[in-house]
Amino acid sequence: MASASFYVGVIGNIISVLLFLSPLGTFRRIVKHRSTEEFESFPYICTLLASALWTYYGVTKAGSLLVATVNGFGVVVEIVYVTLFLVFAPPRTRAKTGTLVALLDVGFLAGVILITHFLLHGDTKIDVIGFLCAGLNIAMYASPLAAMKTVVTTKSVEYMPFLLSFFSFLNGGIWTFYAVLVKDFFVGVPNGAGLLLGAAQLVLYFIYRNPNSSKVSNDLEDQLQNECLLPSTCQVA
Repeated sequence: MASASFYVGVIGNIISVLLFLSPLGTFRRIVKHRSTEEFESFPYICTLLASALWTYYGVTKAGSLLVATVNGFGVVVEIVYVTLFLVFAPPRTRAKTGTLVALLDVGFLAGVILITHFLLHGDTKIDVIGFLCAGLNIAMYASPLAAMKTVVTTKSVEYMPFLLSFFSFLNGGIWTFYAVLVKDFFVGVPNGAGLLLGAAQLVLYFIYRNPNSSKVSNDLEDQLQNECLLPSTCQVA
């Protein structure tokens, strides 16, 4: 009989697949408009690198097949996303994206694989790969911070897709639970961070999901401030 961790891992695989596919609407828009507009490529570059390293971790560490399978799928999907960015981004963004892909997804990844494969062995090898995976996973979950800043600045969630935030939250939660069951520190820490950051994105989404309401609120606030002619009558909450 399969263990509880196996079933949780299968659920985690399903949610991770949905997470990888959640930006499809964004990329349909990019292809339709033939422009990446204000969308950021860095989250997808980070996710590609993280997925590739997690796949390597999964095939290196015994009993981590479920980690390897879903991240292998993620590698394929993220390659498609990054390619679309390179095709439809304006020249300056394309150059930046291409540079980051060359440095991170090709150079850094190749260096890690070569060093750990030929110079490290046993638990040390697994620990080094796991540490790098954990760090990159935190970077992956944190990469939408730029989009979150844009949301706060523009008071609009146009460039922070809801499904991506929602499945980031679910993905962080289920893999944190899986990590507790299998006692895998490297899986647990970054996904715990992802759970918190995903929750923060959802909070922002529900605050700014209606730009018209935000605009009305801002106009009302400006009006009230203009009416406060005497400092003693105006208070900041």
